[in-house]
Amino acid sequence: MLIKRATIIQSGNDTSVNDVLIEDGKIKRIDTTIDVPENMTIIDAKEQLLIPGGVEVHAHFREPGFENKETILTGTQAAAKGGYTTVMPMPNLSPHPDNVKTIGEYLDLIQQSAVVNVVPYTCITKESTGEELVDMKAIKEEYGLKWFTDDGVGIQEESMMRQAMEQAKSVDSMIIAHTEDMTYRKPGSAVHDGVWAKLRGWVGIPSETEYKQIERDLKLAQETGATYHICHMSAKESVEALRKAKAEGVDATGEVTIHHLLLTETDVKDTNGKMNPPLRTAADRQALIDGLLDGTIDFLASDHAPHTLADKNTPMDEAAFGIVTIESAIPLFYTHFVKKGHIDLETFQDLIAKKPAERFGLGKKGRIEEGYDADLVILSEKEKVIDSTDFASKGRNTPFEGYQCQGFPDITIVGGEVVYDSREGETSA
Repeated sequence: MLIKRATIIQSGNDTSVNDVLIEDGKIKRIDTTIDVPENMTIIDAKEQLLIPGGVEVHAHFREPGFENKETILTGTQAAAKGGYTTVMPMPNLSPHPDNVKTIGEYLDLIQQSAVVNVVPYTCITKESTGEELVDMKAIKEEYGLKWFTDDGVGIQEESMMRQAMEQAKSVDSMIIAHTEDMTYRKPGSAVHDGVWAKLRGWVGIPSETEYKQIERDLKLAQETGATYHICHMSAKESVEALRKAKAEGVDATGEVTIHHLLLTETDVKDTNGKMNPPLRTAADRQALIDGLLDGTIDFLASDHAPHTLADKNTPMDEAAFGIVTIESAIPLFYTHFVKKGHIDLETFQDLIAKKPAERFGLGKKGRIEEGYDADLVILSEKEKVIDSTDFASKGRNTPFEGYQCQGFPDITIVGGEVVYDSREGETSA
């Protein structure tokens, strides 16, 4: 494959127009002009922006067990449409990927269905109950998987998290934490515990639910020397805790979602604004933005969480937590941060591709350089409205319905193969 006339980011906002030659799934050559070899597929980028495919480290594909919400096929088709070429799906599945046999069957499903690269998480504890550790050593030796998380639940017992970190450290693996201290959660809690919740008569989730466990975990990571990553940060105290830990040399990173960067508690109008952790105050939102811009928070994540209409069409206290974001996160980030001058193009591609690929040790991904995987996205500058009826995902639960954005993918390429082409209006493996 040869991509002609692609605008490639050099440094800051500096760009250049180049041709990109792809062979055997890799970027073979980048040059001002490359002669077209015989019988080669040619894509004219039309001087549109070519970026490394997004690396999404937090998504829910629901299969196996909850295929009515999403499948590996629909989830990866949505990822391709959203500009993500590598996705790390969470293990809150049925059965849980918590042992060698089940993980093997799960990997077979991925191999059969996925249209983008899928690198799955496995559980920290069996069935994510927080009671018995999985055999991290066996899982890593069998499959090379070294990323462990009990998504959707924080590990409540400090002694269990310490053991998990010690085991992960011993096999050179990473602990990824959904931090949630349930002693701060009240029955029926659904949104941030603030003024907006009180006005609407909703039960709130205080910020302590998140940051108290982050503070505990960062202390444990320092003591054990473990490699630790914080999921979907939402509170200003969480940002400060991570900033302090990094200054002390703790091997810790954090992610933030596009919804926590753009929305606050007052944007929760209905259950499509219900997610966990919840949208918090304007001060929390600003702290997250500041943390991302100063490097305390390391990169963007989507926390793509599809649900059925029935899951959401209930009272606030009964509705499922989560929103669908994987098809809109990159355009929203591009529109509200790049186009408004908050970050430059280089930082944009670093935050969606390079930094997560490096942190999670995903090899030759996240960059447009010779020798790297040909996982690439051509972005469009055309304005388009977010329309949930047009999603490839099964989920329709988004608070961003009707938002106008730029930076939607025109073409997504994985391993040198086109997996999404808006010019043809179809997605294929």
